[in-house]
Amino acid sequence: MEITKNTIIGDILDTDPSTAPFFLEMGMHCLGCPASRGETIEQACMVHGVDADALVSKLNAHIQGK
Repeated sequence: MEITKNTIIGDILDTDPSTAPFFLEMGMHCLGCPASRGETIEQACMVHGVDADALVSKLNAHIQGK
């Protein structure tokens, strides 16, 4: 799975639950909430004041490193 800023968070978590700490680290503590699971990486990062490109890089490195 290649993650982009337009990837839905719920899709990432369904594919690889071990990515959850990356979202928790950015302050997104409601991962079970239907609204948050339907957001894109870019939308969530805007709300939480996080660099979307940096998060995408971290997530892709994590997934590829498995």
